[in-house]
Amino acid sequence: MNVLGIIASGAAALFITVVLAKGVRRTALRAGAAQEPGARPSRAGVVRRLGGTTVVLGVGAAAAAGTGLGAAGGSGRAVTGLLAGAAIVAALGLVHDVRPLGVPLRVAVHTAAATLAVCLAGLSPVAGVLAVIGIVAVTQAFALLDTSDGVLATVGTVTAAGLLTCAALDGRAGLALPPAVLLAGLIGFLLHNWHPARIRPGACGSLFTGFVLASSGALILAEAPPERAAWIALPVLATVALADAALVLVSRRRAVRPLLQDCGDHITHRLRRLRVTVPGVAVVLGLWAGAAALTGTLVYAEVLHPAFALVPVTGSAAAVVALLRIPAYVAPPVTATRRRPPTGTVPTGTVRTGTSLRPGPKPVPAAPESPAPVAAEPARTTPGRPTVPPPPTGRPAVGLTADRS
Repeated sequence: MNVLGIIASGAAALFITVVLAKGVRRTALRAGAAQEPGARPSRAGVVRRLGGTTVVLGVGAAAAAGTGLGAAGGSGRAVTGLLAGAAIVAALGLVHDVRPLGVPLRVAVHTAAATLAVCLAGLSPVAGVLAVIGIVAVTQAFALLDTSDGVLATVGTVTAAGLLTCAALDGRAGLALPPAVLLAGLIGFLLHNWHPARIRPGACGSLFTGFVLASSGALILAEAPPERAAWIALPVLATVALADAALVLVSRRRAVRPLLQDCGDHITHRLRRLRVTVPGVAVVLGLWAGAAALTGTLVYAEVLHPAFALVPVTGSAAAVVALLRIPAYVAPPVTATRRRPPTGTVPTGTVRTGTSLRPGPKPVPAAPESPAPVAAEPARTTPGRPTVPPPPTGRPAVGLTADRS
């Protein structure tokens, strides 16, 4: 195993990625500063999304140079096919960052790239078909992780470290080269992608990362010794990405929402609803991926029984069930609607003049009606004879009483 060649390739990938990421970051800052307030979004947003090209160029150049110098050993053909397929996927992602493409086209290109990598690796037809399906699925799952600052780079770094360890246990330099250079490149990219991120991996970087990880795992699995439980240990390394994809599909299915439309329902969004900070989300998912990678690596190294690989799988399933209880789809606020008057009616307080309405005089409130006088029972004297009230003329009541008697 050419350890020095792998280390040199990793150092080159780290250096190239850091330099390119710094240049893209400066370009994005200048483009954002030149934008006028209230204007349409400038090219700064596009430049930030194109940050994944730094990972593609750094990792691809270092891996190609290492393969040319013999660091891949006897697996040079397989590594070449892996890099060719990753370049195709990255080019598709770059186009998708600038102008979104349809899902059927993307899936077709991903399948073609995976088929190219599998064919150059020399796998059997059955193993090749299963490898293509696994590569496409894991690539899409890792592409969905680009929803928060530093998440994709953190999870990808941990997963690449696990694959590198598994390849080193078998002494296969060619299979250790891709995860090694990807590990170094993601570390360099993470320096500029940590919160607050100035650049993002975008579809180009996320698809490239997922394809390299998935293809490396498929090649390691195909060439693993029979005594190793690689069939269950290696898929565990992608637990976080697969759990996020499963959460999204189940959640959208239950909510009767489009499966391929982003609705803000990933693990990162739900953790943010629990008031976890953006760096905290990256740390939580990094620890989650670290636990899965450690378990898978120990099972691959025959330190743990293969049954222990079910521990991170079961824990991830329980986490998905718990995350489904966190509301992700918030209904729009209900606003009070004003009832419109029927057509042809004139609102109260307006006067029609020709074709226009002008305010009329304010209605005068009616005076409250005085209550009707209640006839009081006439007062009576001691003998029971009623007394007569004074007449309107002012005549004394004594005379009237005397006349009536």
